[in-house]
Amino acid sequence: MAKCEEGYLCEVCGQDVEEITDSDLYLRFVIGLVDPETLHTSPERHIRCNPTLGQFIVDADFPAIEVAGPFAKRELDAEYVRQQEMLVTRGWRRLREVRGQELPIQEYPLPEARDLYERSAQKKS
Repeated sequence: MAKCEEGYLCEVCGQDVEEITDSDLYLRFVIGLVDPETLHTSPERHIRCNPTLGQFIVDADFPAIEVAGPFAKRELDAEYVRQQEMLVTRGWRRLREVRGQELPIQEYPLPEARDLYERSAQKKS
């Protein structure tokens, strides 16, 4: 299969990331962690293959991810965990909203991430 026909392969497990709602890359983009200019060159993973981020999704439609060790959310500051849960859960829900829609990619991110990307672009120009 030609490289362009492979889709997005997870750098951890090597399997295809078929749905945007399973995409760690697009989740990070939507919440403001991946610059739009590097989106096409950034590595892809399943959300479950990046459990340190996925553990912060708190939604009945997303099976919880348990992380052991120093990066487990139960080992982190409670306020930080609360903020991350709110942000990452909102980001995952945003992926569900944009799935299958004909939106420009610039409209995928949460409002605060869009603002961040716009400020960054203005600084570069």
